[in-house]
Amino acid sequence: MPTFPSVEWFNAIKDLVNSDPAFRQLGTVDSVVGVKVGNKVYELTFEAFECTNVREATENALRDMDFWLEQPYDKWQEMLQNIKRNGAADLQHTLNTIDLNMPDGFARSHDGYRRDAFYRFNQSIQDFFNASAKIDTQFAEPAAVA
Repeated sequence: MPTFPSVEWFNAIKDLVNSDPAFRQLGTVDSVVGVKVGNKVYELTFEAFECTNVREATENALRDMDFWLEQPYDKWQEMLQNIKRNGAADLQHTLNTIDLNMPDGFARSHDGYRRDAFYRFNQSIQDFFNASAKIDTQFAEPAAVA
């Protein structure tokens, strides 16, 4: 059972979406996406119809990403548990709704034009996270990712 957050967890999701023909129906995704959970940063590379790479990154690497998703650990856990419970995010837990409800936004970037990739590829990134409903996720203690 992969632990969130970890490279193993993101790779488990990557393997699911890359083997799912439905993921291709959304069209191509060309973006480097960061996920920030506490002091942990992960870089997800999407090229064409696949997630091609997952790696742990540094805070400085965020500058080179199109955008990153950032929220408190407990909100990540709530979002992923909601996805697991419902098979996909309900309306209060979609990436777009979370972004709209956060004063500083959920999707962040050092470049407004590159941040626009969040809106362009939102549904594909949502489907990436929705695929986590198909795996059992163990959650790290919040202190471990603070």
